[in-house]
Formats: sequence, C-alpha cells, structure tokens
Amino acid sequence: MEFFRIRRDIPFMRHAIVFNAISALTFVLAVVFIAIRGFHFSIEFTGGTLMEVNYAQAADVASVRGLVEAQGYADAQVQAFGTPSDVLIRLPLRKGESSAQQSDELLSVLKADPAGAGLELRRVEFVGPQVGEELFENGAMALLVVVIGIMVYLALRFEWKFAVAAIVANLHDVVIILGFFALFQWEFSLSVLAAVLAILGYSVNESVIIADRIRENFRKMRKASVDEVIDNAITSTISRTIITHSLTQVMVLTMLIFGGPTLHYFAVALTIGICFGIYSSVLVMAPLTRWLGVSREDLVKPVRKDDGNTVEP
Repeated sequence: MEFFRIRRDIPFMRHAIVFNAISALTFVLAVVFIAIRGFHFSIEFTGGTLMEVNYAQAADVASVRGLVEAQGYADAQVQAFGTPSDVLIRLPLRKGESSAQQSDELLSVLKADPAGAGLELRRVEFVGPQVGEELFENGAMALLVVVIGIMVYLALRFEWKFAVAAIVANLHDVVIILGFFALFQWEFSLSVLAAVLAILGYSVNESVIIADRIRENFRKMRKASVDEVIDNAITSTISRTIITHSLTQVMVLTMLIFGGPTLHYFAVALTIGICFGIYSSVLVMAPLTRWLGVSREDLVKPVRKDDGNTVEP
C-alpha cells in the first residue's frame, strides 16, 4: 500500500557525513546528560512503600492523587488496580519516617476525605533498595539479550555489516531516549524500561525493511553504484515508513493525551523512540552500512554450475 510514490531517488548518501555528524553530536550530548545529571528513578528502583486501598464505591483516582500530593509526595504513583474501587499507591521513602508511619498517616488522610467512607487498607508492602537494584540489573540484562539477539538475526539473514550498523543505530535511539530522561529528570520507571525495549524491537523492523530492499536492489540494479542502490532503497520505502510510523504515533499520542499519569512517561519514551527510530534506520543505519563497505558480492552470492564454473545470479 502506498499513498504516494517518489519518481526520482533522493540522494541521501550525498549528505551522509552531515547526517552522521548530527547523530554523533546528539549521541554525545545524551551521554553527557546521563553522566552529569543521572536518572530520576521511581520507587520501583529506589525503594518505598506500596499501599493497596479499597473504596466502598468506584474510586476517583485523580482525587486520590491530589490528596497524596498534598501530603508532599510529588513523586508518588497512584493508579487504578483490579476493580474500579481498588487503588494502588506507591510512596517514596522519606528520611526519618518508616514505611508503617507513612502508610498510617496517609490512610488517616484518605479516610478523612468524604469519599473515603468505608475505606479499607488491603495491604502494605515495603520495597527495599535491594529489590530496586535487582530490577535494574535484570532490566540491563534484558537489554543486552535483545541487542545480541538482533545482531545474530541480522547477521544470519543479511550480513554482519548490516548487523553492526543496525545495532549502532538502535543503541543510538536508546541512548537518546535515556538522555532526554536525564536532561529533564523525568521519572524513570519499569514502564519506561519496557518502552525502551519495545523501541529496540520497533526500530530494527525499519532497518530490516531497508536492508532487504538494498539486497533486492543489488540483484536488480546491476550497473548502479552502492550509493545509488542505497538511495533507491530508502526512497522506495518512504511511503511505507510514513504510513507505518504515523499510525503507530497516533496510538502513542492517544496514550500520551488520554492515558493519564500512569502511562505518561511510557508514551513519552515511545514518542521519542519512534521519531528517532525513523531517523536512525534511514539516516544512521544505511550510511554506516556504506562506511563498512557493503557490496553486491556480500549479499548476492554467485551460482555454481555443475561444471564447477560460477555465474552471476
């Protein structure tokens, strides 16, 4: 399906050095922000108090969130849980207060509210920093496994040069997402980590499409240069790229606008990843493949005849 078709190839490779310079600068800035400012981790990583409360009627999550923030918990997480009358509250630890003190004080505030008649405390749990450290390590390990899996897949399906270029481009997206969260000190939670992993898989899809078109062009465009082959591959997939990413972004924007605080940073991370995923797949992966010296011989193997001679496929 195509909304439009570009008749003349756009000379992307003519400006490859500019695109790579922009990517390198953006990547370095992101690394600097991560190193200097660090991350604003949620209580899932830093530890805190988890409370599950049950209202006699359907709970107004926004009202509950306002009451919690009024007690000085600006970083608290409040979300519906299970039935409409159940609410899950995560509180960051405060110096000089125990988890029991925090839960007792907040429970009193919630019961004093008119909507809190018949409020029940279902459970209280303390999430220690050790658990958060384990979650962080498991998340980093998941990221590493995804990267290795993508490299093996691309190396087997195409050629190792595509694998290296695609991983550099995808890690470029991941580091930039993390750079935004470090720069603006947005809360980094498990949902954001899930978005980062999702973007790794999402971005590699575009890289595979372009790599497949490059391989196809090497078979069809026998007299074309490598630059012409890559330019044609990118230009011929632009319509598909716009359709795919636009429809995906519409769904992500829906979560961003209507998903509430619980899905806000998850949608923000996806939005950044989608925007930079388009850029990296087209203007980072493809030029890197060219710098690594991809050629027709890498992707189109000669056919061996019965007499032992080889011929062009």
